Amino acid sequence: MTLLQIMPDDAPGTVLLRTEDAGAVRRELAGIGVRVEHWETAASLPASADESTIKDAYRHDIDRISAEGGHTLVDVVRMVPNPGDPEWVELAAQARSKFLEEHSHEEDEVRFFVDGTGCFYLHVDGKVYATVCTAGDLLSVPKRTVHWFDMGRTPSFTAIRFFQQEDGWIGEFLPESIASRFPGLDDLLVRV
Repeated sequence: MTLLQIMPDDAPGTVLLRTEDAGAVRRELAGIGVRVEHWETAASLPASADESTIKDAYRHDIDRISAEGGHTLVDVVRMVPNPGDPEWVELAAQARSKFLEEHSHEEDEVRFFVDGTGCFYLHVDGKVYATVCTAGDLLSVPKRTVHWFDMGRTPSFTAIRFFQQEDGWIGEFLPESIASRFPGLDDLLVRV
């Protein structure tokens, strides 16, 4: 279930709202133009499923979202924890740091979490909306919305990503980011 925590952008320690109520999350995020859906997860999908198998399991929803948003490219990104492997630890740290600063995109950022957890921080109208997504959550962030993403210190997730163009994932980073002042994904989950 999605967790939403809203904080003023100038007071990261102040919680204006913290909820896991699906209706409240949808209402709050709809108010800033963000779409949230919850899909049934494919229970029969093995942990070792490849990209093609994952896409096939969600084909109906992938086709629907692609048609609605003009998405021509769909891929699957997977981070599987292996903290005992120094190469994986370095790869995970690099992947995490890539999107930990405020940025925006020239197209909607649409992600469906097949499994695992990640947090999108949306910086809109003087507030930060920390949106923790888990298995079954689809989040669509409108283009040019300033945000950042935290996959946690030990990333563990599989997500389907939707793009209108091949370079749609490339972010335009802000020169002065407030992201480091806010609680990370791991900190948000400790309070759960």
